Amino acid sequence: METTLLYGKQGLTITVPDEATIVEPKDIPKLEDDEAAVLSALRNPIGTAPLREMVKETDKVAIVISDITRPTPNEKLVPWLIKELSHVPLENFVVINGTGTHRDQTEEEFVQMLGQWVVDNIRIINNHCHDKESLKKVGESRFGCDVYLNKEYVEADFKIVTGFIEPHFFAGFSGGPKGIMPGIAGIETIMTFHNARMIGDPLSTWGNMTNNPVQDMTREVNSFCKPDFMLNVTLNKEKEITNVFAGELYEAHDAGCAYVKEHTMIECPERFDVVITSNSGYPLDQNLYQAVKGMSAAHKIVKKGGTIICASECADGLPNHGNFGEILKMRKSPQEILDMINDPEFKMFDQWQVQKQAVIQVWADVYVYSTLSEQDVADAMLTPTNSIEQTLEQLKQKYGEQMTVAVLPLGPLTIPYVNE
Repeated sequence: METTLLYGKQGLTITVPDEATIVEPKDIPKLEDDEAAVLSALRNPIGTAPLREMVKETDKVAIVISDITRPTPNEKLVPWLIKELSHVPLENFVVINGTGTHRDQTEEEFVQMLGQWVVDNIRIINNHCHDKESLKKVGESRFGCDVYLNKEYVEADFKIVTGFIEPHFFAGFSGGPKGIMPGIAGIETIMTFHNARMIGDPLSTWGNMTNNPVQDMTREVNSFCKPDFMLNVTLNKEKEITNVFAGELYEAHDAGCAYVKEHTMIECPERFDVVITSNSGYPLDQNLYQAVKGMSAAHKIVKKGGTIICASECADGLPNHGNFGEILKMRKSPQEILDMINDPEFKMFDQWQVQKQAVIQVWADVYVYSTLSEQDVADAMLTPTNSIEQTLEQLKQKYGEQMTVAVLPLGPLTIPYVNE
């Protein structure tokens, strides 16, 4: 049978065995009038007064957005926020791009993300995690580091965080406080947030918000300089808005996470020999670094010694910034990589994503279908494939004609699990 994976901007249709199991959440239709739904949420928020009543005309307002690797519909949310706050002069707004450790966005990309009107009328800045001058210390974390956040955010009179809520492979769920931490944090704070102990904790996993140290730290950091208002949405596979959660940071985010969990947690009766996954298509599948999320979703339901096939376009390469590719070349096997990263003396930018990838590779073989060169994929200790169908045929020699196959067309927008 044919099935279509979210891949790049166009999708990828593949042929899989008729008996393959397709694992995906129920498709939720988009809101008929998403602007009306967002404005209603701003006027009837969870746990706070209506947004307009909270903001004075003289306030300097910071709006934090997620960067270009996330499909948050900022081109809608930011203009609607500004429209709702029409009593505030445009020069009083600043949009802060929550890059975390990612690269700056260009003006052309900001037009794509926010629309021409916002680019022409509102000041927009990229967060620079390495630039101490643009950061401000707001506290000391119980997890063992000073907490630095973007200075313009800290000094704003009114702070708004936007985003979208989806399953996350070590924070449980994205959105909410993650827009601030790590979105606009300093590198020292981010490195602690992503250290080997935090990432390796078994409770730092998909869909878990209870005693999850990563989620606990992001919420603690937010408490030092909390957003005054949160606006988050949920999306379907077409990246259309399906629900809106606005108001007090923790209450509104908890409500959104409960909604997403109800629709995305899919129980499978057993693990599979082979799991084919996407990385949710553009914009998440722009690079191999992000593709680890799709691999991690598949890891939840693949047998030990099984095979994951990940389809991720990777139009932005590994990417060509950060240390992701470099770390992968520092040892000769995934287990050696894990041993290196778990050494308390080892501290290197991007190690967290390599750690997650290595954990998956110790468990299962991983093939990658992408636009990357075969050498780039091989250098990342992964196996390139130019045909998912041919790879499936070859894998029958390993697992036999009764080989079991699952497909995650939406990749990490789904949380599959097996009750073991």
